[in-house]
Amino acid sequence: MARPVEHEVLAAVLQIRDGVLQALTWQRARPPDEGRWAVPGGLLRDDEDVEQSVLRQLAEKVDVREVAHVEQIAVFSRPDRVPGARRIATAFLGLVPSDAVPAIPDDTAWHPITALLDGTVPTAFDHAEIVTAGHERLRAKLSYTNLGFALAPREFTISALRDLYTAALGHPVSATNLQRVLTRRSVLEPTGAVAPPGPSGGRPAALFRFAEITLRVTDAFAVLRPPGEAVRGAVP
Repeated sequence: MARPVEHEVLAAVLQIRDGVLQALTWQRARPPDEGRWAVPGGLLRDDEDVEQSVLRQLAEKVDVREVAHVEQIAVFSRPDRVPGARRIATAFLGLVPSDAVPAIPDDTAWHPITALLDGTVPTAFDHAEIVTAGHERLRAKLSYTNLGFALAPREFTISALRDLYTAALGHPVSATNLQRVLTRRSVLEPTGAVAPPGPSGGRPAALFRFAEITLRVTDAFAVLRPPGEAVRGAVP
């Protein structure tokens, strides 16, 4: 007799916090995988599509209403991915700007994605794979789109933006080259203001913002690679 099939919607919600790329997870209180950390989500309702469902799940279950970008990344359908009824998962990537402070319940926490992927923080079911898929999509989209707008605050210095790209990509990025490439692609624009001087003083740094806060392909063939692996459009 065939097992019933259920459909759930899950989200790898990522934010750069304290200079580290982190994922939002909640701790399961009941079996299976009791005590392990899961990405937010739940079952798809009959009256909604998957995008409506993921936005509802984030708003209701983890009180994340400051998601700057959401996109579908993959379908996870391995028959044994969860025990019991077969459950197919549509997974999404959600991005929260670094200066947002969303309210979350007591059973929910942000964890560095490295801790989730290396097992330091134990994850439920195949949710580490979902976080991996979300991170890979983010890294790819940062190369050829303006998706940095979903990670950055409204205004920022180039050095601060460099730090965000470095955290998201997992390798060093040159601030000078990043500014040159994003300016050439018409991604950034100056605000005309400057940041307050730091403790050591010095010349105030100019503030920039993203020209658009909706996704746009800026160079379909560009790849952001670590130093020493430069290709066309790359930012070493």
